[in-house]
Amino acid sequence: MVRNYTLTALCLLPLVSYAVSAEDTEKKSEYTASAELGFLYKTGNTKSADIKAGFNLKHEKDKWRSVVAFNILAKKLEKEDADGNEEFETTDNKWDILTQTNYTIGEEGKNYLYGNLAYEQDKFSGFESQSSFSAGWGRHWYETETSSFFADIGPGVKYDVTRATDTDSSSSSTSLIIQAQALYTHKFNEHVEFKQYLVAKQATESGENSIYKSESSVTAQLIDSLQLKFALRINYDTEVEPEFENTNTETSMTLIYNF
Repeated sequence: MVRNYTLTALCLLPLVSYAVSAEDTEKKSEYTASAELGFLYKTGNTKSADIKAGFNLKHEKDKWRSVVAFNILAKKLEKEDADGNEEFETTDNKWDILTQTNYTIGEEGKNYLYGNLAYEQDKFSGFESQSSFSAGWGRHWYETETSSFFADIGPGVKYDVTRATDTDSSSSSTSLIIQAQALYTHKFNEHVEFKQYLVAKQATESGENSIYKSESSVTAQLIDSLQLKFALRINYDTEVEPEFENTNTETSMTLIYNF
């Protein structure tokens, strides 16, 4: 546990510098942030409530670039119990946090070293929690006024805690991984942007769980600070218990406020 807190502190270290330095208000802010929210409430033949929220914080100064992203999803569905009473039952409850810090190297400024830390909890998946840490090298392979592509790769470690079932108790495992991730962005115009994010956490030993994630999104600007986002997230685990699915998908439409 102490090691996890230490890794988190290292990844967030560049953010702390803001608290001890005075900034010129006329300069561009080192920090950018956005919050997103989606909500759906249904009544009638089916009653349910869904909420999706997220928060992103970015910091850029000199050769440092740090990102923190937090997402949460909750869903309740009205069901009838054995006595015929109707009550809301939680059918989805998960959250995740990701932080990464890049340090630019080289005269061209295209290469960087990174540290990445991720944690996820999902009460309805085959894992109580999944966490990972990775560090390595990355590069801005392509960048124009409308498009960009960067990717990084490095060794790391993954820690999984499986969910107890009727036949098996909960267990934990630590695996060495090779993590590779990439982000492609393209602006169709000044109002519409497409993003494709991919990450693979490949276990180094056969039979251990590997994780693959994808998020595709289209964002449309409504007004200066408000955007509409449509996203598709796909998570795939190679090794799960028979009671659970390998693939989980999430389709969402949310409003984003930038500040």
